[in-house]
Amino acid sequence: MAWDQEWQEIKAAVREREPASTQLNQLAPGGGGGSAPDQATSPARKKAASEAIQKHLEPDVEDHGNDAEESTKKAVKEFGPRDGDGWDTAAGLKKAHATWKKQVTALRGRLLYEANGLLKTSIDLRSNDIGIAAGMRPKSSIDSL
Repeated sequence: MAWDQEWQEIKAAVREREPASTQLNQLAPGGGGGSAPDQATSPARKKAASEAIQKHLEPDVEDHGNDAEESTKKAVKEFGPRDGDGWDTAAGLKKAHATWKKQVTALRGRLLYEANGLLKTSIDLRSNDIGIAAGMRPKSSIDSL
C-alpha cells in the first residue's frame, strides 16, 4: 500500500515538472499565425545563392585549397632523406597535406551539393504548389470525358 501511494506521488511530481502544453482551438484572424506568410520562398534568391556558390565560393575554395601545394612539397623535400632516413617532419607534412587535400575535396563537394539543393528546392516547391492547386480545382463534367 505504501508503494502505491509513493508511486502516485512520483507521478504527480513528474507532471508538475512537465511544461504546460498548448492547444490551439482556432486560427488567428486571417488564417495564419501573424502578418507574415507561414512559408516563404524566393526562387530568385535561391538561384542567386546557388550561382554564387558555383561561380565564386567553390572555385575560390579549389584555388586556395591548392595554395599550400608548392610550399608543402618544398618543405617535405627539405626535411626528407638525404644521407639516411630524414626527419619525421617530412612524413608528418605529407600526411597532413593528404588530409588537407581530402578536406578541400569534401568541402568542394559539399558546396556543390548545397548549390544543387537550392535549385532543387525551388523546383520541388513550385511542383508542390502546382499539384496542390490542381487538386483544389473543382472538377467539371468535362474532366470525366
